[in-house]
Amino acid sequence: MAGIKELRLRIKSVGSIKQITRAMEMVASTKLRRFQDRAVASRPYAQEITGLVGRLAGMLGSEIEELPLFQAGKGQKTLVLLVSSDRGLCGAYNTNVFRKLEQWLQARGDAGPVEYYVYGRKGASYLTKRGREVTRFLTDPPMEKVDYRNAALTSRMLQQSFLSGQYKDVVVFYTAFESVVKFVPTIVSFLPLTPAALGAGQKAAAGAADVSAAGDLILEPDGPTIFNQLVPRYLEVRIYNALLEALASEYASRRFAMKNATDAASGMQKALKSAYNRKRQETITKELLDIVGGAEAVK
Repeated sequence: MAGIKELRLRIKSVGSIKQITRAMEMVASTKLRRFQDRAVASRPYAQEITGLVGRLAGMLGSEIEELPLFQAGKGQKTLVLLVSSDRGLCGAYNTNVFRKLEQWLQARGDAGPVEYYVYGRKGASYLTKRGREVTRFLTDPPMEKVDYRNAALTSRMLQQSFLSGQYKDVVVFYTAFESVVKFVPTIVSFLPLTPAALGAGQKAAAGAADVSAAGDLILEPDGPTIFNQLVPRYLEVRIYNALLEALASEYASRRFAMKNATDAASGMQKALKSAYNRKRQETITKELLDIVGGAEAVK
């Protein structure tokens, strides 16, 4: 059994770790609240632009199938945007999204080569260790400082790569934020777009109902021009929301992991203190017995 001095050092070390994990939990809680508010605030705009694009797609009908972003790419490769974290200590956040990626790769079999654009050092490290080349590692700015402008640049980069003819489709892997205790690894098809994904049929019917109720709808400029201008904005919003939800999920996972670590440190500290007190009592009792024994021997 460990001595009193060693137990005292262990108690002190566990106490220091507990202070660190508690501080990290508080920081994660603060950042979670900030990114959660941003993610929730962006959803109404995302829903509105999605509904508008869907209604216009329904009104245009088969015309949209001739647009480049609605046609399968000419290449044979698939482009994957993988969103992970820059730092660890966030529980199973990265592990879950990596597992989702591996399941997808296994299911697609020999459907063609895959290239990767990556957000987060953990994702880049994971792919590199497994011999998968990272075509673009997006590090500037860091994930925490990403704003709509950066998300828009990423969306345009993905669109340009798709339209270049190198890829047949673009897929995004990220963690969708549902609540502070539920965040789900998600895969979404980014390009090519499909009328079904936009809900064009249902939204066209809703739009027709609105038109019949409000009279003839006049679009200025014309419908196709508005649609062509809205689609890039729609794709930018999708990337922006994915990044915000991934950040909120990361900090929710980190907060949960640090809370568990703090609770474990508290339990360990309590057990060590009990062992320390028992050892200290044993030592005191032994010393008292030695004193009593010595006194009896003198007599």
